[in-house]
Amino acid sequence: MTEQLTPDLLLHAYRAGVFPMAEDRDATDVFWVQPRKRGVLPLDEFHASRSLRKTLRRGQFQVTADAAFVDVVRGCADRAETWISTPIFEVYRQLHLQGHAHSIEVWQDRKLVGGVYGVTIGGAFFGESMFSTRTDASKVALLCAVDRLRSRGFILFDTQFVTDHLATLGAIEIPRQAYEERLAAALKIVADFGAPGPIPLDQAAVQRMTQTS
Repeated sequence: MTEQLTPDLLLHAYRAGVFPMAEDRDATDVFWVQPRKRGVLPLDEFHASRSLRKTLRRGQFQVTADAAFVDVVRGCADRAETWISTPIFEVYRQLHLQGHAHSIEVWQDRKLVGGVYGVTIGGAFFGESMFSTRTDASKVALLCAVDRLRSRGFILFDTQFVTDHLATLGAIEIPRQAYEERLAAALKIVADFGAPGPIPLDQAAVQRMTQTS
């Protein structure tokens, strides 16, 4: 594609149900994807396994929101094969500065060990990628993201595709038309991701996060 990837173009694409990818980290062009079946993570059906609940009770992780967005994207791109090219990295950084892109970070001993990031428009969260360098860190990030979204009025968590990992957490595939209907409803809603900062993982918070899981 020859058209420059910009924040406005990307937001327009999301509203139309399309998202960008690159062939690899060195690609200068992007291609646009609109799957026939779309992955979504129903906000009231997140599955917190017994092992994840145990992890939360151990208190080994600390969680924040929008405290290290760029580092989360870097963590997601730090793998042998990635679709996060330099142009894609840069446009999400700009979206974050504009307040449209957000991250959830998971820390252990002051080191970033997991996270998830995505874009918000209306009542929709378009999840882009996640990473983990410790067992259950990405699951904790997703659980905290889901809890924040459903408590702040969001109704759609778009995962784009459904991996085996996401399926264990409750993600499902729906036809494109069904997705477009959910997207249209979500875009009519006014929702707010909330302020950056620590996300409590005390006993009360963990109970709230997992009670509908």
